[in-house]
Amino acid sequence: MTENLNARVMLVDDEQDYLDALSARLEMRGMKVTPVSRGQEAVDIALEKKFDVILLDLAMPGMDGLETLKKIKEHDPDAEIIILTGHGSVKAGVEAMKLGAEDFMEKPVRFEQLLSRIEEAQEKRVLVIQKEAKEEIENIMQTKPW
Repeated sequence: MTENLNARVMLVDDEQDYLDALSARLEMRGMKVTPVSRGQEAVDIALEKKFDVILLDLAMPGMDGLETLKKIKEHDPDAEIIILTGHGSVKAGVEAMKLGAEDFMEKPVRFEQLLSRIEEAQEKRVLVIQKEAKEEIENIMQTKPW
C-alpha cells in the first residue's frame, strides 16, 4: 500500500467526534477529505463533485445510509461507496451490496484495512475514468471527417 493515497474522499457520519478523528487521520495520509454529517447533504455534494471513494455511515438520523447510497448511485452508478457502521447486520450488509456498495465494514475499523479498501476503490475509480475518456476520444474520432 502506498504511504500517501492522494484520494478524494467524502466521509459521511453523524457522530461528529468520529467524523473529525477519521477525517484527520485520512488527511494525514494525503487524502482530501470532505466531512459530511447528514445523508441529504452527502447527496447534494455528490451531485456537484466527484470523489474517488465515499465512506458512508449506515445509521444516521433523517436519510439513513441505505437511502443515501441509493440516491448517490442514481446520479453516479460508478461511485465507489464503502459502508462503515457500528450497527451492522448481515441483512443491512447484503442490502447495501445489492444497492451497489463496494464494501461493508463494521466500526471500529482497522485503519490499515480501511486504507487498503480506499486504495482498491480509488484504483477502480481510475479505471472507470480511463474507460470513459477512451470512449469519449473514440466518439470524437468517429465524428470528425479526418
